[in-house]
Amino acid sequence: LIVYIKSKLEKKEKPDMVKETLRVAEMVTNKIEHIKDEFKADRVWITQFHNGGNFYPTGKSMAKFSIMYETVHPGVTSVQSNFHNIPVNLFSKSINQLLSNDVIEIPDFKDETVATYGLKYIAEDTGSKSGYLFAIKTIDDKFIGTLGLDFTKRKSKLDIEAINHLLVHATSLGGVLMTHLQQ
Repeated sequence: LIVYIKSKLEKKEKPDMVKETLRVAEMVTNKIEHIKDEFKADRVWITQFHNGGNFYPTGKSMAKFSIMYETVHPGVTSVQSNFHNIPVNLFSKSINQLLSNDVIEIPDFKDETVATYGLKYIAEDTGSKSGYLFAIKTIDDKFIGTLGLDFTKRKSKLDIEAINHLLVHATSLGGVLMTHLQQ
């Protein structure tokens, strides 16, 4: 009996990776759906950084990002398939801004007085009139992704209370995503 119990304890079952991935995906999707509805955004998405391959001949990893989650309002075009394996250096201005300030606010992409950090041409291609990006970081301040809100039907100027609330959402998403990545 002791040998049987010991063998059962030693044979810890590995978690079902697919089941766990689907559970996290459902949580994240529900969260970004909630954000879309709460802020009346037309598109909400999350990018995550990843190793996108290796440089030749050094073998050093390339830093890339992909849109891993997206929800869109009916009639709004999805952009998820256009943003896979994008080298981080192509968006160095905006990523550096998020790294140091946690948020990018662009209430009007056509307003020449507003800094767009190199995102204006993407907004034109995706039909965004206003956009907000938030750094997703781990509890120990590692930058792991971005939460983005796009407004395509109208311009939107979010107040400081809304910005702070979205920063809380980004922090919450960071906890969920990092917990999943560590498993």
